[in-house]
Amino acid sequence: MPLSAPGVCAGSTHFGPRPTAPPAFLLAAMRPYGAWCDPGLVALRCLIVDDSDHFKDAARHVLEPEGITVVGTASTTAEALHQVDELRPDLVLVDIDLGEESGFDLVWQLVDTTDVDPLSVILISTYAEKDFAEMIADSPAIAFLSKPDLSGRAIGEILQRAGDVGRADRDG
Repeated sequence: MPLSAPGVCAGSTHFGPRPTAPPAFLLAAMRPYGAWCDPGLVALRCLIVDDSDHFKDAARHVLEPEGITVVGTASTTAEALHQVDELRPDLVLVDIDLGEESGFDLVWQLVDTTDVDPLSVILISTYAEKDFAEMIADSPAIAFLSKPDLSGRAIGEILQRAGDVGRADRDG
């Protein structure tokens, strides 16, 4: 379901029944991370860091029906660091522009100061990837995802590619 789907931004909270198990594409993507002990009980745990409350709500409504549990949200670097330590998510979506703060700086702090392993970080933005291509490439984030393209499937594909790269590095 894209972020522009009817009902997401109109305040509707009914999106059908919650899935009983994560979709197969997320199961396959997460196997390299060892995060799925029992597919019926464990889901990908995600923290969303963005200064827009509207986006955080819309993203939750898009991701949760697709098998990604949003365990928390944060608007600032300090909140994000605290939430990561407290909630121990598998994935953190970080907006590049956090108002007065930089999402790029936060990504480095997450990698340098947290002991959550593995912690996958995906940078997100409404800006085009090409606008920040060099900074994205230099960051420890596993990928960039445009906000309009945000979906469980897109995240699953990113995690699958990141797992494939990680396996190639280990096998290398």
